[in-house]
Amino acid sequence: MFKKFYNWSSSWTGTIVIVLVIMSFIAQAFVIPSGSMKNTLLIGDMLFVKKFSYGLPVPRIPWLEIKMLPDFNDNGHLIEGPRPKRGEIVVFRYPKNEAIHYVKRAVATGGDIVALKDKNLLLHPKEGNEYVKANYPKESIIEVGDKLWVVNPYKKEHPGIHNDSTVVNNGLNPQELFNMMPILVPEDETFMMGDNRDHSNDSRFWGTVPYKYVVGTPWIIYFSWDDNKEIRWDRVLKQVDTLEKKMDTKNIKLDHEKGIY
Repeated sequence: MFKKFYNWSSSWTGTIVIVLVIMSFIAQAFVIPSGSMKNTLLIGDMLFVKKFSYGLPVPRIPWLEIKMLPDFNDNGHLIEGPRPKRGEIVVFRYPKNEAIHYVKRAVATGGDIVALKDKNLLLHPKEGNEYVKANYPKESIIEVGDKLWVVNPYKKEHPGIHNDSTVVNNGLNPQELFNMMPILVPEDETFMMGDNRDHSNDSRFWGTVPYKYVVGTPWIIYFSWDDNKEIRWDRVLKQVDTLEKKMDTKNIKLDHEKGIY
């Protein structure tokens, strides 16, 4: 039996089937194309996406993006799973074009209220004021009306999150980068933002992401090189959360390309 399976798996047909199964249900290669998530994820990072983090997405033929099976549950997943949690990095399909994959950080989930004031992210979790008091330091909490808001709730835990001091409110930049009125995140949807806050094309511009578009979460960076094709050995075969924990904030380079990407 084992010999038959070995012979089959060694054939072109077997190899293709195994690769398709792995890419559909376990892990899929993904290349970071832009700087919207730096300095957590960098342009040239090549990573595996863990596709079973939030259930099992409906499999598609790689590169062709053709569904291999119907969406039986009408939620983009063969098997439903947990939803993205606040602070997690998520790979998802761009709601305006399902063939394009984006990677951003989940900053608010269904039932949360999120706002932006002078580049500061404000979060009122759906659990309410008592939850805020019990889970966030006093110096990060402000009160507006009858609600307690957490100011920049993720920057301390995720040091790659930052703003670009050269981007100022001079009328030439999109207002969404600086201020946003409070938004109630719909149930089963997620508000996504890039860690490179002043250059990220994210939910501030095109809205929240329904669960049906969620694909998975970054797993392991299997290879990484910079614009000069020099290998970043310190990132190769590292998990993203490990790199975050060891990030040296004092030596982070804050060079930015202009624009939103």
